[in-house]
Amino acid sequence: MSNCCNKSGCGGAQGNNHRGRFSAFAPIAPGGGAVPRAASGAAENAIPLRPAGDAAGERSRIRIMQMDCPVEEAMIRKKLGAMSDVGGLEFDLMQRVLTVSHAPDARAPILDAIRALGFEPELLIEGEPQPAAEAQPMRWRPLALAAAAAASAEALHWTGFPAWAQAALALLAIALCGLNTFKKGWTAVRNGNLNINALMSIAVTGALALGQWPEAAMVMVLFTLAERLEARSLDRARNAIDALIRLTPETASVQQPDGSWRETETTRIATGSRVRAKPGERIGLDGVIVSGRSAINQAPVTGESLPVDKGEGDTVFAGTINGAGAIEYRVTATADNSTLARIIRVVGQAQQAKAPVQRFVDRFSRIYTPVVCALALATALLPPLFTGGGWHEWIYKALVMLVIACPCALVISTPVTLVSGLTAAARHGILIKGGIYLEEGRRLKWLALDKTGTLTHGRPRQTDIHTLGKLDEAHCQTLASSLAGYSDHPVSQALLAAAPARAGLAVTGFTALPGRGVRGVIAGKSYSLGNLRLMAESVGDDEATTAALRTLEQQGKTGVMLCDEERVLALFAVADTVKASSREAIAQLRALGVRTVMLTGDNRWAAQAIGAQLGIDKVQSEQLPEDKLQAVEKLTRAGTTGMVGDGINDAPALARASIGFAMGAMGTDTAIETADVALMDDDLCKIPLFIRLAKRTYAVLIQNLTLAIGIKALFLALTLAGMGTLWMAVFADVGASLLVVANGLRLLRQ
Repeated sequence: MSNCCNKSGCGGAQGNNHRGRFSAFAPIAPGGGAVPRAASGAAENAIPLRPAGDAAGERSRIRIMQMDCPVEEAMIRKKLGAMSDVGGLEFDLMQRVLTVSHAPDARAPILDAIRALGFEPELLIEGEPQPAAEAQPMRWRPLALAAAAAASAEALHWTGFPAWAQAALALLAIALCGLNTFKKGWTAVRNGNLNINALMSIAVTGALALGQWPEAAMVMVLFTLAERLEARSLDRARNAIDALIRLTPETASVQQPDGSWRETETTRIATGSRVRAKPGERIGLDGVIVSGRSAINQAPVTGESLPVDKGEGDTVFAGTINGAGAIEYRVTATADNSTLARIIRVVGQAQQAKAPVQRFVDRFSRIYTPVVCALALATALLPPLFTGGGWHEWIYKALVMLVIACPCALVISTPVTLVSGLTAAARHGILIKGGIYLEEGRRLKWLALDKTGTLTHGRPRQTDIHTLGKLDEAHCQTLASSLAGYSDHPVSQALLAAAPARAGLAVTGFTALPGRGVRGVIAGKSYSLGNLRLMAESVGDDEATTAALRTLEQQGKTGVMLCDEERVLALFAVADTVKASSREAIAQLRALGVRTVMLTGDNRWAAQAIGAQLGIDKVQSEQLPEDKLQAVEKLTRAGTTGMVGDGINDAPALARASIGFAMGAMGTDTAIETADVALMDDDLCKIPLFIRLAKRTYAVLIQNLTLAIGIKALFLALTLAGMGTLWMAVFADVGASLLVVANGLRLLRQ
């Protein structure tokens, strides 16, 4: 069953701007109890049915293949909500999974209650393979025979054959394709739900009672056909998510204690294992390369268009594709905790965090159905009683209105659109925690950005060298790199990396001078490498060197001086370099009408230099974490504000921003967990892409709402004017549903 009606509320978050963790669902212990989990995540999306207590002692995840949309959700919620042992319900309609918080020993009664509604529940056990939800097979031959019988009944009607012949063919058509609808409708009525099955059953029964044999049969055939087409369309949305699951291979080649290699299921491979990936194979688990070199296609995880060359010490992700070289890697995360697994969980959880448009639809649909049903009842009774109208004519109009009363297209339009948008974003390496952020992305007015690791590479490199004595540049570089080789300071590493040959001169008496630099003896002569303070200690103040140093600082560079015992020999400049993507991203953001501000702890000169290179609208330097938080709070008062960061000191500002963006590949776990959106390949150009996708998603949402409400309103008016038919009503319901589902699925092509 694919149509939706009479939605009484879903198990999603009601749009609170909460900060969830990237672990989407609490695991269920083999005995059924919930493994301890973070206080955020899916639990925030649950709507408790009563105060938690013994009724929330365990959590069970149940797959219900017949649970396609809010039709079934409303029935299940009403049934289980009446059980005292049930504490909360979470619905994942796209994956057909229900998560129930319940008292111990209540699982069996819950499963029995679901079966009483005509559904077949399947308990999902943690630790066992859980295949993706597969579409149920459809039998098309009975529907084809029903269509032939209905068409024959229509032909007999136009050629004047007796009514009994028309009735026989019509009843045959309804028996072939409509019995399941009547069964579901009766179940819904018994449970107090006026869903599309109940309304369609009443309408067809009424048409038969009025002698509209061919029309009743054809309406049932068209309804069944449209319902199946819609189910196929919804399966496309589900398959978009399931395709992520299928990226990970089922087995991988693992080294055994005796040195041999054996194919092992990825779900059974522990961290620390040594795994081999042959050329062209998909990598089974996250890990670090310990042997070999290859170009890795990371598009399935990060969205990068070109393969990335990787060797020993580099990270690889599950689901990515190995290139021409064989590699061996050490596993760093189990199959259920890999980067790809986290992406799949986040996309699944994101469907439950409702966007504002979806909450509006929920409220509207709860009002729309009873109002139109009441109007249909008034249409059937009032004109014949008070104006002398014919009962046959007005009851027929009421039956048409009953079919129009189901807000199927309206309800199904938003989740399909949002899931398509979220999945399209994941394919581009943009991980979004909820539909609310996808919708809010179109409103961004300000984007605050951290500097180091976000706009820049976060790794300083040597940019200049100026000799001040008689020594040439090559010899000064050799002396500096020889001293720098004994230090792990980032500035020292930059000087070391710039040396033409890593084999330096022998250094004795090496001393690290915290806050100043380093000192050592080379070939019997003492040399110092460090900042202005160390120069003053070593050779005294030098006005020319000090002036040159200030000039470098105004360019956003850090000066490092090489001195012997008498004078300054050379002045080196080191600077953090801007990412190539940063300039393009800032330009794209400006074109989209988003203003930018850089928040950095660096000094004013370095910050201004980077800001000028990139065209940042506003630069705020020497910012502590609390300063960044206050800056973001001020910006949010002026409009929707995003914050981009990758460090622990960015976490408060990320949490306060309307939308927090974490640089996923380099970002710390704290930044990723706090943010609402993760950029998996640290490419800032993904933010303009996110904004454009958000705008397209919102446009499709509005299109779908306009289509759904417009078509309903049009056919409702035609019915009241006496021109509506049951055929039209079926199009107004399932036809509109097909249109909005197909329109929403267009986002998957982004």
